[in-house]
This record gives sequence, C-alpha cells and structure tokens, in this order.
Amino acid sequence: MESPLPTRNAGRPLLKWAGGKRQLLPALRRYYPARYRRYIEPFFGSGAVFFDLYGSGALAGRPAWLVDANADLIGCYRTLADQTDEVLAALRVLAAGHDAGGSKFYYRVRDDRFNPARAEGTPYTPDLAAMLIYLNRTGFNGLFRLNRRGEFNVPAGRYAKPRICDEDHLNVVAGALRSPAITLEHGSFDRALSHAGPGDFVYCDPPYAPVSRTACFANYTADGFTSHDQLRLQRALIAAAQRGASIVMSNSSTPEIEDLYSTPAVLRAHLRIERVQARRAINSRPDARGPIEELVITNTALNVRPRMLKAHGTVLARKRA
Repeated sequence: MESPLPTRNAGRPLLKWAGGKRQLLPALRRYYPARYRRYIEPFFGSGAVFFDLYGSGALAGRPAWLVDANADLIGCYRTLADQTDEVLAALRVLAAGHDAGGSKFYYRVRDDRFNPARAEGTPYTPDLAAMLIYLNRTGFNGLFRLNRRGEFNVPAGRYAKPRICDEDHLNVVAGALRSPAITLEHGSFDRALSHAGPGDFVYCDPPYAPVSRTACFANYTADGFTSHDQLRLQRALIAAAQRGASIVMSNSSTPEIEDLYSTPAVLRAHLRIERVQARRAINSRPDARGPIEELVITNTALNVRPRMLKAHGTVLARKRA
C-alpha cells in the first residue's frame, strides 16, 4: 500500500496524550528553523509537531527519526503502519463492543485482555495496537499511565459518543508512518540526541517537571521521568547544540527548569529561554484547564513574519502568533 500525500487530516495526531502539543503549535511554529535536512523527535508521544510538519508538507524529502521510551506507543505506531487493515478490523470490533457495553466493556478490555497480553512481553500485534487506540479514545482524558507493576491503570472516561474508529484518519497516520524516510525507534532520548548535529532539527517534548506535588504526568513508563533525567536531557541538548543542531524544547515554567537552562554552559551553547502561553488540557477540574505559561528552550531564530507553507496544494499564510 502506498503512503498517501499529506492532507489536512495528516496534521492531526493519532492519540490523545498527556502533554501533547497540539494546542501549543501556533507558538512552537515560530521557532521551527527555516532550513534543515533531518527531523529528530526523541520524545515522540502523540507526535503533534511531527504531524504538523508532515501535514504542511515541510517534511517532504526529509528523513525523520522518531523515538520514544514507551514501548507500547512505538509498538502501536509500527503495527498500525505495517498491518493497517488488521488493526482497523480489530478496532471495529472494539468499537461495537463499547457501543454495547460502555465502561464495563472498557474494564474487561483493560484488565482481562490488554494488561495480560502486555505482560507476556510478545511483539505488538494488531489486537494490542487496536486495544491501545481504543483505551486511549475512551479512557480518562486520554492518559497513558502505568502503576509500579507496569500495568495500565487509567480509569474509563465519561464520553457520550467517543469516536473510536476514525478509519480515514487512521489510514492517513499509517501512511505517514509507513514512509521509507521515517524511522520509528523504541529507546531513550540519549541515543537520538547523541547523533544530532549540523542540519538536524531536534524537537524535544519531555515529560514536564511538575508545577506542584500533584501535577505530575511522568508515568508514561513504569520508571517515570525524574529530576536526574531532566539534567541528563539538559546536558544532551547542550552537546547537540554545540555540534550545530537546531534545538526546540518545551517544558513547564518552574524554578527547576529555569535554573537548569540559565547556566553558563547553556548560554555558551547559545540556548535561550522563551516564554509562551499554553492551555492546560488535562486536569481533574475543568475550571483549572486555563492558560498557563510554558517555556521553550531554543537556539533558533524567531520567525516574526508570517510563514508561507505549501500545504495540500494551497499556499497558507500563518498569522503572527
């Protein structure tokens, strides 16, 4: 099956994801470098920036290296790309089961099928990929959270009519990830960043440093993402910037991150802190999902003029953020 050309639908991520950057894209676009040869995303997650670049045609002719430490995520993406029809068939069955059974069906899938299949440690199958997509569409706020035993433990969400099997969109996403220029890799950010250099555009969206004791969504893997990991990331970004890579990294506006990216070593690497406005999309209280300040760490020039991108056969002008 050939990969489809980019369309408007290609700019939309497959999964809902804690910390997903779709709402932040208007601000992030101002830091996309004008020229680069390869795109690297060491914390792929929902891939909002990748799909934004792909959907606009900005990745045409460029390779992309997409990495994530979450084995389920990469397994799902690979399986959807390689066995699209089989994943769609399994997802149709799950959608019908949810229509009939609602949250009771959700917990049966989560506890009796998904977690036991994951515990076996076998390669991802179309059934597993379909279950992950289903649980993402119907679980609370689209979270992916693991307990200390490595079990997926997100409760059912409260959705009247969740769109579980959007076949057109799934086919577009599969086509984008099926491209020979795309490399999907399960692993830590370290390896990808250690190979970043001149001509590379690196976008990093690590699990954010928590803004409070209760505001931590770092359990995408059983081990989480610690302050030591934030320090490792800082050092890797400094080294990549010194080798000539174009860096854009988003993180929470906390004293920890501000201090981490205000050191002499950061300044010598020509990395700087920019402040942007974002919208908190995941919170147990709807009234707390308002605008917040986030940080962008970058060494790219700010795009202050409207950007003209050829997308879907039409020239689109991006207004000033």
